Amino acid sequence: MCYALPGRIKSIKDTHVVIEYYGEEKKAINELRNLEIGDFVYAQGGFVIEKITPVEANNILETWRDLFFELKKIDASTVSINFSEFPDSHKKSILQSALEGTAIPDSEILELLNMSGEHNVELLCQTANHLRQRYHDNSCCVHGIIELSNICKNNCAYCGISTHNTSITRYRMDMDEIMAAVKQASVDYGFKSLVMQSGEGAYSIEELVDIVKTIKEHYPSLICISFGELGTEGLKALYDAGARAILMRFETSNPDLYKKVCQGRSLEKRINEIREAYRLGYLVTTGSLIGIPGQRAEDILNDIKLASELHAEMMSFGPFISHPETPLRQIPSVDEETMLKVISVARIIAHHDAKVLVTTAFETISANARIKGLKAGASSVMLNATPMSYRKFYSLYPNRAHDNETIQQQIDDTIKFLMTLGRAPTDLSVK
Repeated sequence: MCYALPGRIKSIKDTHVVIEYYGEEKKAINELRNLEIGDFVYAQGGFVIEKITPVEANNILETWRDLFFELKKIDASTVSINFSEFPDSHKKSILQSALEGTAIPDSEILELLNMSGEHNVELLCQTANHLRQRYHDNSCCVHGIIELSNICKNNCAYCGISTHNTSITRYRMDMDEIMAAVKQASVDYGFKSLVMQSGEGAYSIEELVDIVKTIKEHYPSLICISFGELGTEGLKALYDAGARAILMRFETSNPDLYKKVCQGRSLEKRINEIREAYRLGYLVTTGSLIGIPGQRAEDILNDIKLASELHAEMMSFGPFISHPETPLRQIPSVDEETMLKVISVARIIAHHDAKVLVTTAFETISANARIKGLKAGASSVMLNATPMSYRKFYSLYPNRAHDNETIQQQIDDTIKFLMTLGRAPTDLSVK
């Protein structure tokens, strides 16, 4: 199964191109040499990543042709909203304002975050899903993630790979292991977007540059880096090496909460680094941790607003899950309803181009998180392509979803539920 559909170049102006997919036109940035009108390409996240032959492209497009439009029909049939049985006229008016594109005051957004009851939350999710379909059609980005090392120099109070956890087996993949994992994900399983992740300080900047360069030389893909704080020079070096996206959550927009959960570290410095990444040209994935001690609905709203201000191309809001080897071991984990409300509100108030991710952490606390999250406004999922021998050691939180599933199992399950929902497991570029 392909995780990007090829399209045909319709126009070129400097580094900007228009790509045609089954009559639909999308814009993208091109950094490839010798690209011409009529060429067939893959694009991810708004970047052209690979040119392919007409024969290969037409074979794929012909295979997808009927299914492409059938999935659109299925998706369109799932976005109906039934307000007739909604007893709260005030909250109904808030949701109707969201559908109309009217700006919603913070006080009313807080009402949505604080609402309870299965029926109320279901209507909130339906509203967000309707907006998702309006802004992103039925596209669902399917990313692969490879966790290179669980070595981390930080002491974040919630994290299972922090320095607090002295019982964990630490690992650090070498270049041969990394390239074997990338080859498997890219060549064997067709991933066109890969997140390369490790704890902070596991590799030097020079080593990370070498890793990114080597991947780009051998396997065309959109490379997203997630190595913690790197500094401006580190960010620039990795961008020059070929990385085009970054995953870095700020965890909380509340400075006081940040001091408690990320002791000795600066929230301002982290936010500035995310801003710098965007300035350099990175696609930014950012967000926060939901459910940390002392967090209020006002903090969550500020988190969503900050993610938008940081130009998030994709928003990532994950639930706090208690880890027995951390200082927050006694704090209860977040519930499913809270996460669905956060995903929905993020979709409602975020800028239209932003995608919302269903995180693996959410899948860990809820067996049906992917389906429920995608029906609550999310339009992106992430599959774990880390070698099985290392996965269990990347213990951010206990009993992580998919740790014992092969890549093929994850793909099969993902394709099955995406087809049921009418989502196309592909990123047709969103620039």
